[in-house]
Parts: sequence; C-alpha cells; structure tokens
Amino acid sequence: MTDPASQDFTDDTLLDGRVRLMQPAQGYRAAIDPVMLAAAIPAKAGETVLDLGCGAGAAALCLAMRVDGCRITGIEAERGLVRLAGDNVVRNGLSDRVLILAGDLSRPPQRLEPGSFAHVMANPPYLAAGTATPSPVAGKAQANIEGEADLAAWMRFALTMTRAKGSVTVIHRADRLENLLALLTGRAGEIVVFPLWSGAGKDAKRVIVRARKGIASPTRMASGLVLHETDGRFTEAAQAVLRHGAALPIGTPQD
Repeated sequence: MTDPASQDFTDDTLLDGRVRLMQPAQGYRAAIDPVMLAAAIPAKAGETVLDLGCGAGAAALCLAMRVDGCRITGIEAERGLVRLAGDNVVRNGLSDRVLILAGDLSRPPQRLEPGSFAHVMANPPYLAAGTATPSPVAGKAQANIEGEADLAAWMRFALTMTRAKGSVTVIHRADRLENLLALLTGRAGEIVVFPLWSGAGKDAKRVIVRARKGIASPTRMASGLVLHETDGRFTEAAQAVLRHGAALPIGTPQD
C-alpha cells in the first residue's frame, strides 16, 4: 500500500471528498478533466466500462461513485501508476467493482476481450508528437504528448474494445476536434460534441466527444457547459459535476 506520508505523493480528494486520490507529487496530476470525463459516461448498473490510460484512477473512481453497480476496468502502462491506482481502489472501498490492469494499447492485458465493454472512456495525451517540448518530468511528458500510440491508435483500440452500439467517450483539446471526428467517421455515429466553455463568451479549450459503435445517426453539437464565472469561480453547473458528482447533460443514447 502506498504510504500517504511519502513526499513522493499527495493525498487529495475529488467530488467534495467522496473520492480519495493518492497521486504523484510530480508529473501528471488529475485536475477537472477526468472528473468531467467520468460525468459524461452513460453507464448503468451492471454495465462494464473500460478506462484507457487510467493513471492513478481518478476517472474510474469518480464514475464508480456516481453509478452504483457499474463495473470498471482500468488499464495503465506505467507500473508505478498501476500500483497507485490499485491502492486508490482499495482506499475507496471499490475493489468489488473497479479493477486496474497493467498494459497499453500495443500490449493490452490478455484478460481484455475485444467487443466486450458497454462503454470505453479515455483521456489521451493532448499533444501530437513533435508539436511541443516534452516536460523533463517523465510522467508528465508521457501523459501530455503522444508517444508510440497516436490519437488514431487510441481511437482504434477504443472502438475495438467496445461492443456493438456501445459508447466511446473522449475528452480532448478543442483544436483537435477535427482529428477526432475524422477518426470516428464510418465506424461510429450518434456523435455528440460537448464543449467545455472556459467562460461565458469565451472559446472552449476542451471538448468531450461521445460516439456509438456501428450507429449511423447524425452528429449533434450540444450546448456544452460553461466552467467559470467572470470572477474565475466555477459556475453552479460546473460545481454540480465537480463537487456533487452530477452527470453532464449530454443526453441519453438512443437505442
């Protein structure tokens, strides 16, 4: 079990204290993105969810807290984060519903069966290789900049693991929306683009994109969510998600 008193880690909380999260003091640290991602998953009790690149487990734990009875499998390439995420699962009393496995897109765990998950969620690295200077902190560089697996590989694997008519949900930079939509064309439909507006009248820096495998319904642009008031505080709608674990108003998938 990870020592909470270690200087290498911080003991944090999400969802107003409902989720306890040990995470590295240096490198990638969970902010609001995994919480927003978890709030976008249309999972129900009894359904299975795959969390690609789960890190310390923030998104998986938030989803498990919001949807009682759903079962989540997280995969993570970095061994240290696999152990940390496993410890976080135990600390939150979710060992019966959340499983963390070591593996990546090119070498997935053998226990994963293609087409077996009702939902797949992912928070891929936001920057394409060669477009930014990597952070000197290895964990942060790996989380922020694509490595061996580019965005196309992430989306291909996500769709492979999703069952027919299941959902794939990704949070990403708004300026890569065109890439995301191109990768989904012909393989998924009922696509919903949900912008996360920085503030009223401001551009969206993040988008959540949800699609369903093998569905031909047209793409829809949702109204999205305004994150900040003019004074920088989170809006009431944003706090409902970040503090109280509310689902994002993306809409229910149509059968």
